[in-house]
Amino acid sequence: MKGISLMKIMKPLSLVAIAALALTASGCANRGGETTSSEDFPAKTITMIVPYQAGGASDLSARTLAKEMEETLGQSIVVENRTGGAGSVGLTYLSARPADGYTIGYLPVETVMLGHQGYDLDPAAFDVLGQIVSVPATIAVRADSPYQSLQDLLDAAKANPGGVTVSNSGAGSIWQAATTALNEAAGVELKPVPFDGGAPAVTAAVGGQVDAVAAGISETSVAAADGRLRVLAILDASTSEALPGVKTAQDLGTDVVIGGWGAIGAPAGLPEDVKKKLVEAVKSAAQSEAFTAVIDKSGNLPVYTAPAEFLTFYNAEASRFATLFAEK
Repeated sequence: MKGISLMKIMKPLSLVAIAALALTASGCANRGGETTSSEDFPAKTITMIVPYQAGGASDLSARTLAKEMEETLGQSIVVENRTGGAGSVGLTYLSARPADGYTIGYLPVETVMLGHQGYDLDPAAFDVLGQIVSVPATIAVRADSPYQSLQDLLDAAKANPGGVTVSNSGAGSIWQAATTALNEAAGVELKPVPFDGGAPAVTAAVGGQVDAVAAGISETSVAAADGRLRVLAILDASTSEALPGVKTAQDLGTDVVIGGWGAIGAPAGLPEDVKKKLVEAVKSAAQSEAFTAVIDKSGNLPVYTAPAEFLTFYNAEASRFATLFAEK
């Protein structure tokens, strides 16, 4: 199989958008939120926005982290799922909330992708509070699928271009990009089919609405463990203990590595004292045994990265996707 040329994947990007992506994810003014300080924050319940449906990888990471953050902050954190538009609905809502610390959210890799795909979403609209997880991609089929291997699936796609369907968590999502990347690497035409979140995408594959699903390990490994799915390959550089016996696409002859990540963020412009408290709570929660045990078991990788270091990566990812989605 030929190696993947990720430069070919998507669309052109304006110079204005590229310039915007070079900005840091902070520096906007507080937009009318309550006056808060390190002395009284948090004085009430905090809301955590998850831009996908309950039951998926993002939701699992966010809910597990929120529970641990409550121990540090001494306040309840209510998780609110706001779905649609490959995460754009929830992320846009989060960006428009008052920058007072009482609304935070899960920032997926799509945060730096969607602006290149027609969505009005700027990565600089958020203050990043730390990375918490890395999410390798997988490709899977229902347990009784005639496709016994990745090669079977690719051969079928080659024989019937556009006739083999692959569900994903939404148009513009990293999992749709994973299908496109697999197409590029293998020289085939799998047809991406968007759903409103990873859990519905997996359900569609299990129910036979589509031929396969591209999703994170935490979403496919559960369905594989209970016999509903067969995972054909991991689209990462390494195998996973959550999927024993499943090889990487590279090991199987298709040179593609792609996946997601997750971080916690808030509307840009947080008061520094409030931001400091939230950063400390995210760090403590992300490094807790309770959080890492859940994420390890899911197959995802618990990865805590502090805001300053993560912001460098965040901006580099924004530039990477600017190139990825640009026309060759």
